[in-house]
Amino acid sequence: MNKAETINENKILFALNDHFFDFIDDWSSKYYFLVGGYGSSKSYHVAVKIIKKLLEEKRKALVVREVFDTLRESCFDLLQEVALAMGFDESIIKFTVSPMQVRFINGSKIIFKGMDKPTKVKSINGVSIIWVEECSEVKYEGIKELIGRLRNFDMSNHIIYSTNPVSKSNWCYKHFFIDKRNHIVKLDDKDLYKKRIVVKDNVYYHHSTCDDNYFLPQDYRDGLEEMKTYDEDLYRVARKGQFGTNGTKVLPQFEVKKHYEVLEAIDNIKNKVCRVGMDFGFEDSYNAIVRMAIDDDEKILYIYWEYYKNKMTDDKTAKEIRELKETKELIRADCAEPKTIKFYQQEGFRMIGAKKFPGSRLQNTKKVKRFRKIICSENCTNTIYELEELTYKVDNDGEIIPDEFTIDPHTFSAIWYGLDGYEVADIKNKGYSKNVYEQGRDIKKSNSKTYKGKKVVF
Repeated sequence: MNKAETINENKILFALNDHFFDFIDDWSSKYYFLVGGYGSSKSYHVAVKIIKKLLEEKRKALVVREVFDTLRESCFDLLQEVALAMGFDESIIKFTVSPMQVRFINGSKIIFKGMDKPTKVKSINGVSIIWVEECSEVKYEGIKELIGRLRNFDMSNHIIYSTNPVSKSNWCYKHFFIDKRNHIVKLDDKDLYKKRIVVKDNVYYHHSTCDDNYFLPQDYRDGLEEMKTYDEDLYRVARKGQFGTNGTKVLPQFEVKKHYEVLEAIDNIKNKVCRVGMDFGFEDSYNAIVRMAIDDDEKILYIYWEYYKNKMTDDKTAKEIRELKETKELIRADCAEPKTIKFYQQEGFRMIGAKKFPGSRLQNTKKVKRFRKIICSENCTNTIYELEELTYKVDNDGEIIPDEFTIDPHTFSAIWYGLDGYEVADIKNKGYSKNVYEQGRDIKKSNSKTYKGKKVVF
């Protein structure tokens, strides 16, 4: 008997959260829709489900996100960490970065694609399982393309969708729940919140919150609870895992303080992170620059200096902001203007282009909203004007459009660029993983380990 044949003989004792216990082995539906709040462990259990299935049967699976560059540090790393926690080394499951693939000893394979490169998706064949992570961020046209790729005639076909809830104007709410405009009701989302798991019309619906994750640290839960005090809409999404937005204010946690108070607060930050962002403007739009300081421990963003002018040539602007050259501060700017960035570099400024990609506007907005507080100096009058009452645009049904605003906020763009590469001590993706993975390893080592989650024999 070879190694591939003995995998199932070597029983692996591993921990799962109770609410996901049945989900792991259920393959009776074609579509699986998992929606939940931050830290609910839905992505973790999808990873377990896929790994287990691909070890049991020789299959080809596809993992998708809207932007390919986000896959490495999300789904790929998660699958790798889960596989290791389950006790599988490279002799059983091998992970490669170039190309990004996962290969199993029995011939199963996982490939990764981004919907920002749709032509790459069209060439895929033989896939029987697709995982669409953060499916609310994927355009509906891309979803239809993926469904068309799912046509393995030799075995059952499945698509697993996982997401945090968003506005009810998003395609996934209309597709899986209620489309008011077309008078279609597939499932009332309120019923899902009550029942937690619903199977209907070949769709397996699953709702979860952080309460379903027994391995989540208490400080993580406390952080989610704090959201209720500064952003009820985000609290509904992150803590309760529910669709819908009542308000239209983009940054309800934005507040203005005296300039000296802001500077004093910045001086008292233990581990201070300083950033500078710049949005280029021309005839009608504005050159906007903001200086920021970040308290990562408290998840507070401070804005303490701004530059805001239009109808300025680059050479004139360079003269007016020369203090940034003298202080050698790194300026992150709009990468769509490489010639402008090159000019400032030649003038002696430390300037680089911040990443932009399809969907980055929405991603950056979400990032800023994760701050518990955004405190702005009273001296930054243009930032205050643009952000204090900044609201979303709404569609004909009154639902917000999450990446469109009632004005073009140049200071907001400057903040986005300045925060490029920084993740706001991201409470959504912050590592509760050690608790989960270490728990899995411990249980494998000792059958007497006590815990709330169920023991699962693979």
